[in-house]
Amino acid sequence: MKWKTKINHPLVLRIEGQLLLIEGFFMLTVLPVTYLHHGLYAFSMPFSALITLLTGFILLIATRNHKNDKTSSRDGVYVVCISWLVLSLFGAMPFLLSKSVPNFTDGFFEALSGFTTTGSTILTRIESIPKDILLWRSMTQWIGGLAIIVFTIAILPYLSMSGMQLFVAEINGINYDKLHPRIMHTVRRIWGMYLFFTLLETVLLYFGDMDFYDALCHSMSTISSGGFSTRTESLGAFSNYSQVVVSVFMVLSGCNFSLLLLSMSWKSFAILKNQEFKTFLLYTIFLGIGIGLVLLFGCNKSFGTAFRESFFSVISAFTTTGFFISDYTAWPVFLWIILFLLMFIGGCSGSTAGGVKIFRHLIFVKNSVLELKRIIHPNAVLPVKVNGKSISTSGVYKNVSFIFIYFLVFLIGVVVLLFTGTDFNTAIGASIATLSNVGTGIGQVGPGGSYVAFPLASKWILMLMMILGRVELFSLITLLSRGFWKN
Repeated sequence: MKWKTKINHPLVLRIEGQLLLIEGFFMLTVLPVTYLHHGLYAFSMPFSALITLLTGFILLIATRNHKNDKTSSRDGVYVVCISWLVLSLFGAMPFLLSKSVPNFTDGFFEALSGFTTTGSTILTRIESIPKDILLWRSMTQWIGGLAIIVFTIAILPYLSMSGMQLFVAEINGINYDKLHPRIMHTVRRIWGMYLFFTLLETVLLYFGDMDFYDALCHSMSTISSGGFSTRTESLGAFSNYSQVVVSVFMVLSGCNFSLLLLSMSWKSFAILKNQEFKTFLLYTIFLGIGIGLVLLFGCNKSFGTAFRESFFSVISAFTTTGFFISDYTAWPVFLWIILFLLMFIGGCSGSTAGGVKIFRHLIFVKNSVLELKRIIHPNAVLPVKVNGKSISTSGVYKNVSFIFIYFLVFLIGVVVLLFTGTDFNTAIGASIATLSNVGTGIGQVGPGGSYVAFPLASKWILMLMMILGRVELFSLITLLSRGFWKN
């Protein structure tokens, strides 16, 4: 049976053209660094910018008759899912032209890891890579992090998408009309706050032991929960002051940006009343202190070192940023298992962090407790509540289902990687690191590790895991279903 799609392909191409123009503009902003630190392949950035901008202009000109078309929910799902691929395809050009990576797969892997804010890398000696390429590498994460916030907070709620309506309304209890009824105004305010945090962190890091270049690169990677660094040793190559500053901004990046915006706009502390945020802080403080005590008394570390490494590692894992200051895989096994579980949970909804998100974790725990009570009191009405609001039965079912599907995808990733010859620890570490968009895992992909040794097939599997973790599983499942494409 033949069926036609409802997707407005010219409109989708026009949107992708606009995204390519934005990407090309960001490539142009790297050119001053290219000029100051030009090398053998200094043409790579300007040539990549030229190709990207020309492609964007061509798409806009070819679809100029569709500039007033309205976006449907199907178009929205489609755009969100393929944008990461389109941006990464053109974003890989600087890596390839500069000979920073040996082949297309590695270049696409590095770019996709950036735009999905995963932070997995195939680079082994990061300091040997040209400075303009490393700046672009951090910039891909900054662009990807902003895109995640804009998509999940300012655009998708207005597309009448069932999954995202549940995500932003039923679970978070946020009235997005309070932000602003006009989408573009909301986008500008979010962009302004995102930029402000980036610049503020850059200035604070510059006051420490980083030069402006390193400060800017790490700020963009922090705010986006990305984790790309200009050093192979990550933040371990910098001072305690820089590590503390990055820790604070990792916490901000793991918070719900809509709540941050509301708190700043209304001069109130709306975020402090949010149960998800309070859970985030409680876990961070409790685990940071607990792991710090084990490192202090069990590993004979000094007081300052123990708690600095503990809190930094907990925050980095919880927000799925992936920075590191020490090799946590050298700690007692149960400690890095705790970090592994934090990577699985992830940060707050509406943040740049990956993982299943804390609100789903809350619903799962609350519903499990209530199920035990329902066994004792089968006729009792015991709704699951988050932030004082009841979650519908369908909402609970969808989110619990999401967690199980997420865990199933993780297990499938582990099995497939084992089948390709990857050792067990590395398979587990790489699967959760890419699916939760952490980047740094355990085994060969632990702190300071690289993905360069993975077979070609494994790298494409890991790239699929990055996309699955970034676009939310239900969105991609919807896109792959037959009903989505039927007219």
